[in-house]
Amino acid sequence: MDNAARIEQALERSVSLVGKRQCPPKLINAVRYAVFPGGARVRPQLTMAVAAACEEGDSPLVDGAAAAIELLHCASLVHDDLPCFDDADLRRGKASVHSLYGEEIAVLVGDALIVQAFQSIAESCGENPQYLPELITCVAGSVGMKGGIVAGQAWESEDVVDVKEYHCAKTGSLFVGAVSAGALAVGSDPQPWRQLGSKIGEAYQLADDLLDALGTEEEGGKPVGQDASNCRPNAVASLGFQGAVDRLNKTVGEAVSAIPDCKGANGLSSLIAAQAKRLVPAKAATQAA
Repeated sequence: MDNAARIEQALERSVSLVGKRQCPPKLINAVRYAVFPGGARVRPQLTMAVAAACEEGDSPLVDGAAAAIELLHCASLVHDDLPCFDDADLRRGKASVHSLYGEEIAVLVGDALIVQAFQSIAESCGENPQYLPELITCVAGSVGMKGGIVAGQAWESEDVVDVKEYHCAKTGSLFVGAVSAGALAVGSDPQPWRQLGSKIGEAYQLADDLLDALGTEEEGGKPVGQDASNCRPNAVASLGFQGAVDRLNKTVGEAVSAIPDCKGANGLSSLIAAQAKRLVPAKAATQAA
């Protein structure tokens, strides 16, 4: 089974743990809507790729960790789209959760996905319970209020913002968590992988800034122009178009260089390059050519 199929199977298994018997129908339906069908699943792909590079990588805990990372990403999207934040009606090319199910359910969907992420890890650790404490601590850190996604979202409510810290928290933290979780799920040291996660997160933020400034809703599957309308930092606004493209290309190169010496280096390099290319809006790619 390839990694894409493993990820979908792991997500289905995790969401199905909830069952329908005691869960309010609207909530479970909205949870499923938020998770399926998904985007490129890049973060769980990285978790699995790093696990495979460290060891065999084919274990229930690797699958559970990968599913957890994606569930946390989905939760962040649901919350990010809420009227109190971006007030976005579109996500992944379809109606956002709050615009379809209502704001109250959307808040609960985000909360439920966060809880389900940690249940996914706990339910899959039977063969390697000794890895659980470090893995839980790592994943929790990537979404927490000290440098995690919660901190990243909260920076948007501050009057004075350190842009680098904001981007590291909101975008980079889960990428660092994804690669670190892949190593920890097979009992390996996550430290050599953290720089890779950080650089991929930085590249994704740059690509997202380009998409927001120059892309279309069809390309991104979400509203564009959000940074300007919400007075948020954007690489195109601060560096100019060519400066942002140059910075993205440089950062992708740094991400590839940050891959530790391992048997899966070529595959990881290809994954990073392909995703970077996919995220750059057509207008930006044409102008840069």
